[in-house]
Order: sequence, then C-alpha cells, then structure tokens
Amino acid sequence: MTVKNKTAFFCTECGYESAKWMGQCPVCKAWNTMVEEPVKTAPASDRASAYGRKSVRGAGGLSQSTGINRPVALSTVDLREEPRVETGYTELDRVLGGGIVQGSLVLVGGDPGIGKSTLLLQVTKNLSDAGHRILYVSGEESLRQIKMRAQRIGSVNDNLRFFCETDLDTIAEVVLEEKPEVVVIDSIQTMYNSSVSAAPGSVSQVRETTGVLLRLAKENAITIFIVGHVTKEGTVAGPRVLEHMVDTVLYFEGDRYASYRILRGTKNRFGSTDEIGLFEMKPEGLVQVENPSEYLLSGRPLGASGSVVTCAMEGTRPMLVEVQALLCDSNFGFPKRQANGTDYNRVSLLMAVLEKRLGVPLGQQDAYINLTGGIKQSEPAIDLGIALAIISSYRNRPMDDRMMAFGEIGLSGEIRAVSMADQRVAEAAKLGFTSVLMPKANLKGLRHPDGIEIIGVAGLKEASDKVM
Repeated sequence: MTVKNKTAFFCTECGYESAKWMGQCPVCKAWNTMVEEPVKTAPASDRASAYGRKSVRGAGGLSQSTGINRPVALSTVDLREEPRVETGYTELDRVLGGGIVQGSLVLVGGDPGIGKSTLLLQVTKNLSDAGHRILYVSGEESLRQIKMRAQRIGSVNDNLRFFCETDLDTIAEVVLEEKPEVVVIDSIQTMYNSSVSAAPGSVSQVRETTGVLLRLAKENAITIFIVGHVTKEGTVAGPRVLEHMVDTVLYFEGDRYASYRILRGTKNRFGSTDEIGLFEMKPEGLVQVENPSEYLLSGRPLGASGSVVTCAMEGTRPMLVEVQALLCDSNFGFPKRQANGTDYNRVSLLMAVLEKRLGVPLGQQDAYINLTGGIKQSEPAIDLGIALAIISSYRNRPMDDRMMAFGEIGLSGEIRAVSMADQRVAEAAKLGFTSVLMPKANLKGLRHPDGIEIIGVAGLKEASDKVM
C-alpha cells in the first residue's frame, strides 16, 4: 500500500485539524495553539476497501474480519448493571463509582512525582492478590527501577507481570497473547505508534495511540489505565480530545512536598464526578484516609480567634474544614486581600456584605483567608463559616470550639438554605461537635442526632449575635 505523506496543523487544546496555520483555533477559540505535525493518508482505493468490514486483532496479532455493524433499537439493549471489580481501596472505588468497570479506559493525570505510578502499582498489587491477571507496561522506568519501588509496598505475586516497551504494536500483541484483565500504560506520552511519523508525546501520537488503546479495551473487555502528565496549566499534556475519548478522567492533586493527596474525578461515564478520595503519602506508599474530616481538623488550635469549622460537600461525602481568617490594620491606601483554598471574589463579596449589613469597618483592614489542609472549596455553603471567621478575627473573640457553621449568604445578609443538611449535621455529631449553626430554612424535616444542639438563623446579624 502506497502512503502519501503530508503535514497538518493540530490544536493542542481541542485536537482540531487544519490544512493551514491559524493564530486562533476556530473551535475552542484558543490563541497560538496550532502546531504542525506530519500525517499519513492512505489512497482512496484502500480506504474504500475497508468500508463495510470491521477488523479486530486475534491471537498473535492477526486481523480477523467480523462483518459490519448494524443499527439496533434501544429496546433490544440489555440494561444490566456494569460488573465492577473492587480495587482494595475504598477511596478509589468511591471516585470510580463503585469499582473498576470491565472494558473501560481510565486516564489518571497529575504532576510529575505526585504519586500516580505508586497508586497504580499498589492497586495492581491488590488486584493480583485477589487473583486477577494484570499487565503493567512502563515506558519510563526499567524493571530494576520498578522492583525497587515495588519493594516498599510488599511482595508481588506472579499474577502481576511487567513489560517495559514503548512500541504500541508490540504492546498490543503482548496484551492479546497474555490476555490480562487490567492493563496499566505508564505513560501515554512515551508510547509510540509506528503508523504516525511524529515524535512520542506529540498531538498526533497521543491521539492515535489512545484510539488504538480504546479499541483494544472495548473489543477485548480489558480495563486499561492510562497515566498522563499535566502541563503547567494543570491539564493533561497532549490534545484535549484525549479526555473526550476515555471513559473516566481522574486527577491526582496535592503539593508533592506535603503528605496528603487528593484523587478527584472530572469525568466518569459510570458514576458521579463529584466524589474525591484522600490519600496520605508515607514511606511504605500511599495510605487511604477513610475519615477526611478528622484528618483535616487534626492540629486545630483551640480558643483562637478567626478559626471556624464549616462543612463542604464533595459529592455525597461531607467534609469538615477549618476556615482561618486574619485581619490587621493596613499600612497602605489599598488594603490587601488574599484567599487560599477558596474563591477570592467570593471573599471580597462577603466582606462587602459584612461592611454594609453589619457595619463592620473592613475598608482599612488587610484580610487573609485560608482553608487548612490544602483543600480547595468554592461551595456557597461555606459562606457562613468564612463570614464568622472574619468577624471573630476583627473582634478578636474566639467562637465555641465545638460549634460547626454552614450556610449560604445572600447580598441582603440573609442565610439561605443549602443541600444535604442532614449529612452535614450527622458528620458534625460523629466528630463530637456539640452545636451546629445553620440556615433556619433547613430546619424543617431535619433529622436531629442525639447530643447536638441545632441553632437555626435567618440572617447574618442574628448569627453573629448568637456566637459572639
């Protein structure tokens, strides 16, 4: 078959292809994202001969014709629950929606050194211990390096096999010969497809390689985990179309120099995208944190002004977070505002409400707001906690250490109802808090746990008077 070589321009953000260079991508409107890469086009006669048939690789890599696909009615589709395999980590199972779905393609992204390979190595060890056949393909490390890392997490049995290779054709043949249940590709930026004359990690290579892995997973019912590095903007390196092709996108977040790691799902065709999993990095590897609220509140100062515990929801999981505020007189004409872990504009809005509705003079105050533990939250339900922390710091009066507060604040100073109030109150009671300050609108139908006082407030002034 004669192949014609040509070049095309691809958008690194969305994967849009163009015959000529453009300053702005016409699809995603991003500037200066078009890069030129070589592509190969088969003659029309060869492409036409491929129509009407579908080929899949059989044992040994040989192609076998399977006929053509036909349209079907939805009434003939078997709507059974997807069988899932537990990974041995309840935190990961929660983010995946209950476990690994057979034949799914999962992308795991994160900064270099954050712990992606360590997490997947521990997951594959758990699966192999449960009797599942696993193939771990590494394009970045040698077998000696992998073994040195594996010694930290314990002994590995023969169900988990390792393969160091970057040629995708060779990897596909080995996968079809070994017939594993789960395959890990570490990483997608190192894989090389010989049919694409571009460097590994380029837009064309990443896109075509992912397409081959997608067909391999779906046609052979193999679950494939793909490791992807992220750019300085925090997105997976390569074309954005990569995230559209896979079934699940997981991001591993956190400061590489801190002990905690957050696994967050941004796309999941088999479950919710609102769940997170919390892990802690220890010498023996990653250890899951099954009670994030207790972990995030450890070391909280008692009797300190500007410290308030609030509750945010991550999917169906309530998480108690400490909000800290520090206010001091400004030495400049324009006071400084800084927010860590929450939206800066939301903090400025709440300070304006406090100044207008409660008469708190914050115009000449430097304000520093921090959500401890490195957690990032922008849920409106933490408004009341932020506002009370600001008031507590300004008046230098501490709140009750065993009180938790949550609620959304409107521009008129009203405390508005939030969702899942029952779960938030139950989480506070579980951790030993004795009182909860919450919107009065949420009191109707609320399940009241024993041993905890519920205080309903309708406005910001009422909330301030009750706690300070």
